[in-house]
Amino acid sequence: MDRLVPVQSVEDIFPAYRSTPVELLLAYHNLGRAFETYSRAQLLVGMCMDHRKHLTIPDNFAYIIRTGGANLRYSEFKVSYAIAVGGVSTITLIGHTNCGMVNLAACRTEFIENLVTNGGWEHEQAEEHFMSYAPLFEIGNEIDFVLSEAVRLRHRYPKVLVAPMLYRVEDNLLYLLHEA
Repeated sequence: MDRLVPVQSVEDIFPAYRSTPVELLLAYHNLGRAFETYSRAQLLVGMCMDHRKHLTIPDNFAYIIRTGGANLRYSEFKVSYAIAVGGVSTITLIGHTNCGMVNLAACRTEFIENLVTNGGWEHEQAEEHFMSYAPLFEIGNEIDFVLSEAVRLRHRYPKVLVAPMLYRVEDNLLYLLHEA
């Protein structure tokens, strides 16, 4: 966790993110900045589908793609749409602490049993589903994954600013990440 940079004032925001939608996101969410009115999205937020996270941002401020682990690999057309049609030039990629996509193998039995019980699947079908998809969605460590996904997106969209962050569910705040 020594890679986390708390944002408790505007001065804590990395210089590369100042005067960008990243600064605005951090100011709204962490610093209580008064909401402005937006008619179009200023950025794309890629974040986990986890129910414990909620961003404090104005209406129309951001496109938001929520997917397990903030993994945008399988949402790339949606990312491209936000850039090409929506006109955004900034992406914030937000992982979070205690993510369920970390160590998916540990929940294998629970996943299969509850998909049978709650979803009405046959055991073999649920097991095959888990074994086919868990490797695609396992993210390993939250911070390492967000940083690697930021690098991937920067290569894919070289003119787009990509800012990796971590949402701590313990305090509901966004943290910047040291990338070195």
